[in-house]
Amino acid sequence: VSVNNKVATTPKFEVDETDEIALNLPEKEQADVDLPILYEDDDVIVVNKPSGLLTHAKGGLSDEPTVAEIIRPKTSFATDTDRPGIVHRLDRDTSGLLIIAKNPESAAHLQRQFAERTAKKTYIAITDGKPKLNAAKIDLPIGRNPSAPSTFRIDPNGKPAQTTYHVLTENDTQSLVELKPTTGRTHQLRVHLAHLNAPILGDRVYGKSSDCRMMLHAQKLEITLPSGERKVFEAIVPDEFKKFFPEDL
Repeated sequence: VSVNNKVATTPKFEVDETDEIALNLPEKEQADVDLPILYEDDDVIVVNKPSGLLTHAKGGLSDEPTVAEIIRPKTSFATDTDRPGIVHRLDRDTSGLLIIAKNPESAAHLQRQFAERTAKKTYIAITDGKPKLNAAKIDLPIGRNPSAPSTFRIDPNGKPAQTTYHVLTENDTQSLVELKPTTGRTHQLRVHLAHLNAPILGDRVYGKSSDCRMMLHAQKLEITLPSGERKVFEAIVPDEFKKFFPEDL
């Protein structure tokens, strides 16, 4: 921080209303992160987000790379937003498809589809345990957990949440599950599967501690582009999943 072109060396430095105050922040270096682009046109970018990468900043100053910052140079959004083009998100440890708008008009077009539930998402998960039914629709509302505000739980007074699932195959202790959420609540798939006593493998919040990453992958996205074309995008299942089900993936 400088005052009248002189660096302020103490927080007790007194200023006058006529002083010129400047805050000089270093430019962020471009993150050296592998973020595969699966599709790009004048309006949108579709990427395959790796596990461990944030979708966007959580607020405050941070040098941690995010999808939003990596893609920012390709967008026409104002520089004062930390979520340029982000119209939906994936948890840090979830991998897979994200579609990002390159301009405000495209963002509105995409956001409307997620709000109206015409964008169709398909996930693949490996669960720690087996659901009692091989296929079912989970229709259980989700609300914030007051004892741990950063987490969620099944709550009769929460927001409606629906997930359709289908067990593709299983071994002695785990299941490979296809999930199709109708709604898009925070942590929805994680909470719903944990409620079935089959939490996602590697989910340290709703399941057990594990050495592996959280085994949840956004595999497919069906959506209408701003051009009017309806497309289905697909991100291949990561190799980590194949270690558990080598003959099925």
